[in-house]
Amino acid sequence: MVTTRRTQQERRAQAEAALLDAAAELVVEHGVRSLTLARVGEQAGYSRGIVTHHFGSKQTLIERLARTTQSGFVPGLADLPPGLDRLLRLLDGYIGASGDAGTMNRAFLLLWAEAATASELAPIFRERDEAFRSDLRIDVAAGIADGDVRPDVDPDDVAIALLGQLRGIGLQHLLDPGTVDTARLRHTVTDHWRRALRAP
Repeated sequence: MVTTRRTQQERRAQAEAALLDAAAELVVEHGVRSLTLARVGEQAGYSRGIVTHHFGSKQTLIERLARTTQSGFVPGLADLPPGLDRLLRLLDGYIGASGDAGTMNRAFLLLWAEAATASELAPIFRERDEAFRSDLRIDVAAGIADGDVRPDVDPDDVAIALLGQLRGIGLQHLLDPGTVDTARLRHTVTDHWRRALRAP
């Protein structure tokens, strides 16, 4: 029987993924204040030294966690051109995914909410929010250029409103999942923005 040995790069990627999963679990179960390099290592079955080797500091770990938890939340959009269709698919997919949010997505929302009062989190999540708003603005601006979106719409205002609505829905679902029917709400929200933005 031949066994294939993993490369150092594969072992490193596997360890980092396990450490990020452990960090997300700790955030969801105990909050960001519980997040220490030692506890992350223990949760993942590694030593604190391994966590330090991979991330260096708690701040770097949180930054990586924030980026990892937000990436790929709505799959299938990368190949779509910017515009109203992509924007509406993003809304639908984001709210739908909020209903099935796994540990990583729940960790992101909890970290995002805590960023308002945690100085070490605020810069990370300001940057994450600006990146999200930028994507939303691009879709709205492209929709205006295509003639699909009303020309009097302000892309900045729409981006701020959409981000607030999406994050707010996610937090409400996290807090009280029984009251937020994401399967129904995804259609309600998407239809609302289609009517609000579409050019006559």
